[in-house]
Amino acid sequence: MRFDNLREWLRWQEGLHPSTIDLGLDRVAEVWRNLGPRRLPFPVVTIAGTNGKGSCAAILESIYSEAGYRTACYTSPHLLRYNERVRIAGREVGDADLCDSFDRIDKARDATALTYFEFGTLAAIDLIRRAAVDIAILEVGLGGRLDAVNLFDADVALIAGIGRDHTAWLGDSLEEIAREKAGIFRSGRPAVVGHRKPARSLLAHAHALGCRLHVLGEAFDWEPDTNGWKLLTRESPPLHLPAPALRGDVQFDNAAAVLMAVACLAKRLPVPVGGLRRGLQRIRLPGRFQLIPGDVNWVLDVAHNAQAAESLRDNLRSLNRQGRTHAVFGMLRDKEPTAVAGALAGLVDFWHLGRTADPRSLSSKELHDAVSRSQAEAGVREYSSIESALAGAEAASVPTDCILVFGSFSTVEAALRRIGERGAR
Repeated sequence: MRFDNLREWLRWQEGLHPSTIDLGLDRVAEVWRNLGPRRLPFPVVTIAGTNGKGSCAAILESIYSEAGYRTACYTSPHLLRYNERVRIAGREVGDADLCDSFDRIDKARDATALTYFEFGTLAAIDLIRRAAVDIAILEVGLGGRLDAVNLFDADVALIAGIGRDHTAWLGDSLEEIAREKAGIFRSGRPAVVGHRKPARSLLAHAHALGCRLHVLGEAFDWEPDTNGWKLLTRESPPLHLPAPALRGDVQFDNAAAVLMAVACLAKRLPVPVGGLRRGLQRIRLPGRFQLIPGDVNWVLDVAHNAQAAESLRDNLRSLNRQGRTHAVFGMLRDKEPTAVAGALAGLVDFWHLGRTADPRSLSSKELHDAVSRSQAEAGVREYSSIESALAGAEAASVPTDCILVFGSFSTVEAALRRIGERGAR
């Protein structure tokens, strides 16, 4: 074995390929041929989208777990531990299992260079295939068509919200981006679209493949109910359900799309109504409008594009905030900080800006330039690091204030490490 601990394996993988991102399936297909069949021996749900992928994966995992199935879930990126990316039966895989799988990938690849994400994706599928699971839930990393996850055929493909992100790789227009994400569709199989009025390119691709297409607002929908919400479909009477444990109206769109995917697999993996209800109530997903109450309330959200920031804005407006709102903001260089900060205009009293540990992070000066374009009335302070920004926000806050931490996974990670998981819910 090349290394005997997870830290060294991950550090080595970061430098194995000259590019952080190198979209395409040829290299991962070449390596996987030495490891196993492309057709996996259990149902696969593949999830793509600009926003909502992680939420949909968490909802699916919770529902199938509560229904008694042995689940596998692969998501990215992680917040605190790399092990978060691969869960079997609801538990993160251990370091030893990851190292063993990395060793198998290393031997199978021969001289083929893999990116960090590709290496991890192949290891995740290798572990899942060996775990005798009933269903695999796979979250696409970037786009869909050329993402390493798309090497494996989806029995049901689900696309959550679509917005502008990763434009350097996916295209500048929503039509281009949607077409890339539609690349996870498979001929004749169900395709669930969890947003309304999808792009023409997505619909055209689905029709060309003969997919069994289910679009939110057409084949299925939802509406508020007295004690939760109702799922509406063409085939069944309204189903009364409790609100999903994740906060925000957009989570009803995500939950409805997930339940449509569950319905598409009902003949192979039937789920009783009790499993649906328990699954919706027991979802856990840190960093998605996560509230940590105390004398000063913390709100953590990984929102890092305009669409996600608009959802964050709506959630903040519905929150009972009595004092001032301090925003701790850090973003990566390939994002659009002006649009993200602009979505929060008028809701933040003071901005605390810092560079995260991610080498792609924007400097506090660059963030200041972005914030100042739309936040002329708010106070702004620059810090040398996101940790310093968190400390500054905490020092400036008084009881009843709110500290909002957002802009990237690495920003939320720093907050979680600072405050721990005490009181998280």
